[in-house]
Amino acid sequence: MRITTILLAAVLSVAGCSDKDTRLEKKAARIHDAALTVDSHVDTPLRLVRPGFDFMERHDPQEQYSRVDLPRMKEGGMDGIYFAVYVDQGERTVEGNQNALNRALMICDTIDALLQRHPDELEPATRAKDLKKIARSGKRAIYMSMENGYPIGNDLGLLDTFYKRGIRYVTLVHVLNNDICDSSNDTLEHGGLSPFGEKVVEKMNDLGIMVDLSHASDNTFRDVIELSRAPVIASHSCTKALCDNPRNLSDDLLLKLKENGGVIQICLYTNYLKTPEPNPKRDSALRAIREKYGDWGSMTDTQLRDRTWDRIAVDREFPENLASVKDVADHIDHVVELIGIDHVGIGTDFDGGAALADCYDVSQMGNITLELVR
Repeated sequence: MRITTILLAAVLSVAGCSDKDTRLEKKAARIHDAALTVDSHVDTPLRLVRPGFDFMERHDPQEQYSRVDLPRMKEGGMDGIYFAVYVDQGERTVEGNQNALNRALMICDTIDALLQRHPDELEPATRAKDLKKIARSGKRAIYMSMENGYPIGNDLGLLDTFYKRGIRYVTLVHVLNNDICDSSNDTLEHGGLSPFGEKVVEKMNDLGIMVDLSHASDNTFRDVIELSRAPVIASHSCTKALCDNPRNLSDDLLLKLKENGGVIQICLYTNYLKTPEPNPKRDSALRAIREKYGDWGSMTDTQLRDRTWDRIAVDREFPENLASVKDVADHIDHVVELIGIDHVGIGTDFDGGAALADCYDVSQMGNITLELVR
């Protein structure tokens, strides 16, 4: 009799947990469906420019490693997204700057062509209020940004050009220094913003282009905060208190971000969310790919395609131990506790290397909401 009672209690306990989980899932789904959702950073344009990729068709993330397309945006309840016009850092010469400019404009043209082909499903967005209007129409809002200020070269007038093309934030730098500022992953060159970089920030303020400090060095961050007349963003970054990566923001910088009125958008890239476990075979294979192909900016379209498939082969042979939505929620919680909920968002970095074990692509974005509800 005693054993029967214990077993019955165990069954009821499991059933109670199941009911609670179901209630939480339904609550999270209601919140996710009611909220206006926008991802502040994806590198999907890198796929748009490749022959054969159709944004309007659903792709298998396990087979093709694509994280974002329209069908999966709908599944994930995403109302809007920022397409990053990314250009890898190349030589800082007249020729190098021109090549970077040409590539950035080509990517802009590709995005424009996509929007023009599908006006019933996608709509360009350039202002905050556009999101609600476009979402109510049943379409998806496509914002545009530029990752790495390299295409600007040394010509401030090009900021006017990119503003007219729809660019509404510029990530000042990527993993190597440029003529604007120092990167968090490179050597100390300018000591933060260069004199030209100061002019860039002032011009961006004048135009209404947000200054994005993801990838920027700590000194660059401080210089921009002191100079900018408008709130800044870190479109895809995490917190250094929880993961000591040079790309992440320390508590000191987060406090400065609050003073500025800015926002950090938490990234879904595993190495920014938690300290990676040793994986020497994977590291060696990835290093071989970098040595084989060199910089992104110098690759042909064929080389870009081949590099992608080589990278996929490495991921399959030496899989990464991915972070989870719990890790993301921990970073969000840290920001909320330190500087407040108004200063945190989400910038996945999908199609730029980001993925979680339980939020592998845009179709699973509701899992983050569920974890926050939990």
